[in-house]
Amino acid sequence: MSDLEAAIETVRDWIESAERVVVLTGAGISTDSGIPDFRGPQGVWTKNPEAEKMATLQHYMADSEVRKRAWQTRLQMAEREVAPNAGHRALVDLERRGKLHTLLTQNVDGLHQRAGSAPERVVEIHGTLLEVMCMACDERAPMERALVRVREGEVDPPCRSCGGILKSATISFGQGLVPEDLARADRVARECDLMLAVGSTLGVYPIAGVVPTARGHGARVVIVNGGPTEMDDIADVVLRGSISEILPRLV
Repeated sequence: MSDLEAAIETVRDWIESAERVVVLTGAGISTDSGIPDFRGPQGVWTKNPEAEKMATLQHYMADSEVRKRAWQTRLQMAEREVAPNAGHRALVDLERRGKLHTLLTQNVDGLHQRAGSAPERVVEIHGTLLEVMCMACDERAPMERALVRVREGEVDPPCRSCGGILKSATISFGQGLVPEDLARADRVARECDLMLAVGSTLGVYPIAGVVPTARGHGARVVIVNGGPTEMDDIADVVLRGSISEILPRLV
């Protein structure tokens, strides 16, 4: 039996005996669905540093040209065929087995819910691309409603209620996270007995802090990722390889 096989067998046993599994997912779980990560070798920001401006609140709010590019990018993303992969579906299986307590995700693609994860178990720490929000009056609406207006020629559609700037309901650089989501993440990290960190470099704070928090409160920590992470040294087991192949084998 290879080292990887032995490690997978060990983690299977831990999942079987666990009562409260908390999972943290990052961009790596969605790359097999055709969504590039941000900071990897082929990442969105690695290949096009200008793209980071579209995700920075200060630039987005101040520069209509940045907003126009952002709307065209959203349009292109919406027209791509993207579906959940075996990694997303494996976490649905974990939930159906009664093992998954909470799914914390850094992703904004909505693929966990599309795979079948119960929305009430999913905490979208960085928001969602599936909704649009007004930065002036906080009104929210489905993203597709705004994209229809872009297709019809509005290059930077304003809020129809107050005329304010519209933005995807994602958390941009320079924008505060939702305190209730952070508090829930911290609470479940303290209460879990197994933490699975999947597809994240674990370098984005404060959410990466749930991993050492779980470890400090007695939980086992398992990292599943394609490459090294910043917390490999505190994990009980690190599984390196294809997430969409390893996760189904675990659950």
